[in-house]
Amino acid sequence: MKVNVDDKVCQGHTICAMLAPDVFALRDEDGHGYAIDGEVPDEFEGVASEAVRSCPERAISEIA
Repeated sequence: MKVNVDDKVCQGHTICAMLAPDVFALRDEDGHGYAIDGEVPDEFEGVASEAVRSCPERAISEIA
């Protein structure tokens, strides 16, 4: 599984980084989320999918 955060849509709610800190981080300059590595390790797929579903802006896409 891969994930991508659209930085034009992200508003910096930080939910992704709170739910899956091993998958998502926040940029220092604006607080917007980004995927640490587009490829999600198997053990973090569940929390990454939860972060995708929980993003209020729908800025995160899951790529199978």
